[in-house]
Amino acid sequence: MAKKPLIDQLHHEDAWRLFRILAEFVEGFETLSEIEVPLVSVFGSARFGEGHPAYGLGYRLGKALAQAGFGVVTGGGPGVMEAVNRGAFEAGGISVGLNIELPHEQRPNPYQTHALSLRYFFVRKVLFVRYAHAFVFLPGGLGTLDELAEVLVLIQTEKVHPFPVFALDRGYWQGLLGWLGFLREHGAIDPQDLGLITPLDSPEEVVRALKGVS
Repeated sequence: MAKKPLIDQLHHEDAWRLFRILAEFVEGFETLSEIEVPLVSVFGSARFGEGHPAYGLGYRLGKALAQAGFGVVTGGGPGVMEAVNRGAFEAGGISVGLNIELPHEQRPNPYQTHALSLRYFFVRKVLFVRYAHAFVFLPGGLGTLDELAEVLVLIQTEKVHPFPVFALDRGYWQGLLGWLGFLREHGAIDPQDLGLITPLDSPEEVVRALKGVS
């Protein structure tokens, strides 16, 4: 019997892939929608481990948010993500991890009260945004920049409510903020777009700002 053409095989696999995608969305929506505290999505590098200043900053942020009545949502991995989850977890708060299956770097951290395991990045991106009341970006690399750009574009294009976006700490993000000013000067973005992101220096400032907008 002749084998099916490759294109037919791919179409068949795509049909089953749709069910896996739908299952991830359903599980994510059901899990996050049942959490009764406001959630803050927090992003940061998987590469900054315990002992790095960004890890300490993330731990303090997670703890401060939990003590203020907020839950945290991270990518569920090591580094800064672990620090945020750990701070919230050890403070007795809600600590969500949206874990992604990757060939390297990603391993679930043990400080999660709610843990989801996802195959698809785009499902993870939707879940980060769908139930968030605010976004905090800690020091990170390409993945963190990707999430930051996505959140800013969604707010800029009014696809989501203009929830607050904080960059912590100010010194780490100063170069990017300067480049955004450069884009404004060249007409690539509107002047008001610079107001979509607020640079801050401490977790306490984040909590005060959130209490002001809650």
